[in-house]
Amino acid sequence: MDWIDITIAVVLFSGLLYFYLRNKKNRQLAFIKKYHFHKSIREKIIARHPHLTDEQSHLVFRALRDYFWMCNMAKRRMVAMPSQVVDDAWHEFILFTRSYKVFCRKALGRFLHHTPTEAMSSPTLAQEGIKRAWRLACAKEHIDPKNPNRLPLIFAIDAMLNIENGFKYSLNCKDKNSPTGDYCAGHIGCSSGCAGDSGSSSDSGGLFDGAFNSNCSSGCGGGCGGD
Repeated sequence: MDWIDITIAVVLFSGLLYFYLRNKKNRQLAFIKKYHFHKSIREKIIARHPHLTDEQSHLVFRALRDYFWMCNMAKRRMVAMPSQVVDDAWHEFILFTRSYKVFCRKALGRFLHHTPTEAMSSPTLAQEGIKRAWRLACAKEHIDPKNPNRLPLIFAIDAMLNIENGFKYSLNCKDKNSPTGDYCAGHIGCSSGCAGDSGSSSDSGGLFDGAFNSNCSSGCGGGCGGD
């Protein structure tokens, strides 16, 4: 076999590998989109947040699907969880251990661990995780992350559903007409409560670098269980 044959073989193999991986990702994303969570999980969320209507509880699980989509797209890089109520739903889902394990394998190709902020190796890792969550959530909803005109669902849902001790984000802390929240979406630099996976990455992108506006909290949200 001469070098031309070898080159053709490498190109063919690379092409087949590319289409295989692309089709695998498409299947994973389709699985996440269509996944139906057990009704007991939704009942537990309503019991935990009794003011939620059925329609609002379905919105929580739509945001949880968004989070798993984000984790898939992040390619094993850590993605912080921007919402308390969605994190509550994730907690309840994890307790269905067999179902959660199967879901992770089909949706992500790996087990997605739940990591509390205080267990991360550094504050920088948590900061990168929330920046990545912002970029991915904006990408999913076709929002310009540098000049957003609205909050992605997973960043808006705690305020939208009036979740006690939830993570509330302001779209633009410098705009006095913008609803005030504890965190600045336009200058994200602090983390929320927890995250999926624990792998680090230098992919901070610089989109949210800079000082906090004095009207917004620079502290991080409360921790949550997991390893």
